[in-house]
Amino acid sequence: MAPEFVLVQGVRDTRGTLTRWNGRPWRIVGPWLAGALAVAVALLLTVWLVAVVSAPDPSGLVMPGVNGPAGLDTVGHVLFRNSLVLALHAMACVAGFIAGSSLPLEAERYRGWVRAMHDKAGPLAIMFVTGATMFSLATQAYVLGNAASTLASQFSMSPGVLLAAISLHALPELVALFLPLAAWIIASRRGDWHELLAATLVTVGLAAPVVVIAAFVEVYVSPHVILALR
Repeated sequence: MAPEFVLVQGVRDTRGTLTRWNGRPWRIVGPWLAGALAVAVALLLTVWLVAVVSAPDPSGLVMPGVNGPAGLDTVGHVLFRNSLVLALHAMACVAGFIAGSSLPLEAERYRGWVRAMHDKAGPLAIMFVTGATMFSLATQAYVLGNAASTLASQFSMSPGVLLAAISLHALPELVALFLPLAAWIIASRRGDWHELLAATLVTVGLAAPVVVIAAFVEVYVSPHVILALR
């Protein structure tokens, strides 16, 4: 009965959290947006720093809409790529819920070394998710920074001007992608692990339409901004 109890308790916590949040949505979503914006700006600044110190790739790169064809297939590729990132950050929320809320309840049915193993599994899982997320951010900054350096050189503009041009789609896109991560950070600092499943549902629901709109802007609008600034 214990696994069923854990599931029922998780559903009950999630419903209660959503009901409580419904009465004050902006007090909940506001800090998430601020946190996601801070992470997005920090990532863009890191990308700029990497681009400034990196040597451009002489073989060049193709940017759809600027020096390559762009169409709905390009939008689909962008959406697929960003959906994977959003899914990764959403799974971090789910993992935090399991590690911080469900595992302690599950551990209550055990004794001895088995219970000790369950007690330690939560913090270890949280450490793993934190490490994986930081690795993901560092990898993105490095890859995007090198790409920005090459594209800026190709288009005869500085990396700063290039990043300013693509921020039209990149900033809202990144804020949306980092929304689950911001909710995870805030809940973990408060110890509100039981709220993370609800946070996953809300943040993904808010982020998904923004990611779709940003993909169309990236393919059909941002290239014209870049061409105008060359």
